[in-house]
Amino acid sequence: MTEKRRLIEPALCFTAGEAKKDFAVLTKGGKIKAVGPAADLEKKNPDLAPERWENLALVPGTVNAHNHSFQSLLRGIAADKPFLTWRDESLYKYSPRLRPEDIYTGALFSFAEMMKCGATTVCDFFYLHNDGIEGDEAVIRAAHDLGIRLVLARTMYDWDGAPAGYVESVAEAEANTDSLMKQYPGGMAKVIPAPHSLHAASPEMVEAGHALAVKYHTPMHIHVSEERFEVEQVQKKYGATPLEYLDKLGVVDEHLAIIHGVWLTPDEIQTLGAKGGHLIYCPSSNMFLADGITDIPAFLRAKIPVALGSDGACGNNRNSVFEEMRMAPILQKAKTLDALCVNYEDAMAMGTVNGAKALDLPVGAVEPGLAADFVGVNLDDLSMQPISSNGQFLPNLIYALQPTAIDRVVVNGEDTVRGGRLVRLGEAELLGKIRATMRHLEEM
Repeated sequence: MTEKRRLIEPALCFTAGEAKKDFAVLTKGGKIKAVGPAADLEKKNPDLAPERWENLALVPGTVNAHNHSFQSLLRGIAADKPFLTWRDESLYKYSPRLRPEDIYTGALFSFAEMMKCGATTVCDFFYLHNDGIEGDEAVIRAAHDLGIRLVLARTMYDWDGAPAGYVESVAEAEANTDSLMKQYPGGMAKVIPAPHSLHAASPEMVEAGHALAVKYHTPMHIHVSEERFEVEQVQKKYGATPLEYLDKLGVVDEHLAIIHGVWLTPDEIQTLGAKGGHLIYCPSSNMFLADGITDIPAFLRAKIPVALGSDGACGNNRNSVFEEMRMAPILQKAKTLDALCVNYEDAMAMGTVNGAKALDLPVGAVEPGLAADFVGVNLDDLSMQPISSNGQFLPNLIYALQPTAIDRVVVNGEDTVRGGRLVRLGEAELLGKIRATMRHLEEM
């Protein structure tokens, strides 16, 4: 069977850091085969009718490097509460009630919302093990049915202060994660180990997660220094700050991607950079939950790739990487009083190529050899105006774009959003699933 080919000619093509006119993208079998002048690609492919994306800019699909999909079902339940109250009144209260089918619905909901906002890849940090690996499989099934590229960061969790369904022994977590990593090694679904944090995963659990990452050559994700109480707990229990202790365990290396990093010290940041680690930054969530402000300029100076995550939709409460691409630089400008500390080019990299690095996936740019994952942005949307010859496109994309401008989403060479509407799933059907799940949760 011949692999499907497409020749897309947008109004603008964002490649190699520039928005170029009269460029086209050739895809085949879910990959980008060529990017170049439209006339040249038409000449080399005379059998292929060009798809003309009039008034659309073709840009890389965004990478949501940290999300908790089930939390979309809990949005608004415990807003404007201190972190521990928020956790107890939303996550700990409702998540034990979720059946695999509810988890599937929550993932559909979360992934659909972020896809309509321009995400083509998501990393779901998933820790509901009420039914063994059935919950993990439900998330993977939802991603497949919707068409989004998924990395399932399977959480390894053995703190008995959490709901029982979160908790596994080290041996159980290692075996279940290993099994899923073998079954889903890459492509449209990939599983990686994710010890939850130093307050929710024992040193033995963290070491087991790292061993799996080394064995399968994958990243390992872990929450680090999100809240001050975590730092204080770790210092009291282990006599070191969180990243210092992770380094003592021997897990700070090129496999490690830390999430949040709000309260890292300058020395910890230097250690992470020197050993090749990554940061996944969730600015809106950190603001919403009053966590604090991560020192992003310090991470950039340490040459640490910074990716972006929306975090869960009950602690943000949006699911848009473009939103995070806007928030990241403007929050840092407010903190530092330095308008130049993080710029729109930095933000673009955070939401695309750096997310690809943190997940070790061939995505995040419109370049030959990478996955055919990209977004069509409507240049006629008022949020993208004005478009002129003086380079306003990227600043408008980062600082002004509204979700109404997302017209097309292509994942693995296939349309998943067209005309701003989901292709594979009727939105009325999705709404029905969400409402039925909420009735179930509220009746228990």
